[in-house]
Amino acid sequence: MTNTKRTRDIQVRSTHLEVDDIVSKLRALRIASLESRKRHDRPPKLPSRKILANVAEGLSAALFPNRLGSSELADEGIDHYVGHILNVTLRDLMVQIQHELHYNSGLETLGCEDQKKSIAITQAFAKRLPEIRVLLDSDIIAAYEGDPAARNVDEVLVCYPGIMAITHYRLAHELHNLGVPLIARMISEIAHSVTGIEIHPGAQIGGSFFIDHGTGVVIGETAIIGQNVRLYQAVTLGAKRFPVDESGALVKGNLRHPIVEDDVVIYAGATILGRITIGRGSTIGGNVWLTHSVPPGSNISQVQTPHKKSV
Repeated sequence: MTNTKRTRDIQVRSTHLEVDDIVSKLRALRIASLESRKRHDRPPKLPSRKILANVAEGLSAALFPNRLGSSELADEGIDHYVGHILNVTLRDLMVQIQHELHYNSGLETLGCEDQKKSIAITQAFAKRLPEIRVLLDSDIIAAYEGDPAARNVDEVLVCYPGIMAITHYRLAHELHNLGVPLIARMISEIAHSVTGIEIHPGAQIGGSFFIDHGTGVVIGETAIIGQNVRLYQAVTLGAKRFPVDESGALVKGNLRHPIVEDDVVIYAGATILGRITIGRGSTIGGNVWLTHSVPPGSNISQVQTPHKKSV
């Protein structure tokens, strides 16, 4: 280490940034926030985003060990590897489920019933993994067959952001259905932060689902998507309006997102809003703004604005 670098390091370590007052103010704000939620005596321990990111990565590796798992796997060791990673990953997931259940209960300690429930949810989720793999296989094949730039299915699996987003969604959707919506949302949002594709885990999406390019795609909580549907970048399946109750608070859980039937293609930039139905086999053109249902076999494109003749 040079004398100049040593001197600089000493100066950095010895510099007092006077953070004590800031720490005190942040503590007061933190306590006020907890008191407003009646949690001053028992600050909630939420599920960890970092651990859930590792859980999603571990589950993906268990589902596709040859492509997303260890690069040093031999054929005879694959089952052992999958079993090991499932044991580790599912135990980590179970602890995070306990955190969510504990948070929701409002109790000082995790109750026996919630502890049993966390085990039951984890076991039920684990049993769904083979069916998730089947759905993901159909999604990967749809992407390969739908994109002329794809050279093989392995490239689709390891490269396409749409497949990463769909994988996280399919894991999250099962957890959402099993009663841990916070963990489900966190797993879905992990993929959102990486891919730019936002799929709410409450959405219902059939097999052979393909998101091409993907950046800016938004799929809302109550959207229903059928089989063999293809979306391009910046497509929104959103809500048209947000009704409020008598007190002015947003009404939660109402059916407010589109239904997209089988074999529909929606091109880049299309915005489809409200509880409307896009009929089977329809094609929705780029940048279309659609707020009404269309029958099966429709071909919807932008209205062409006539050009004025110059004089």
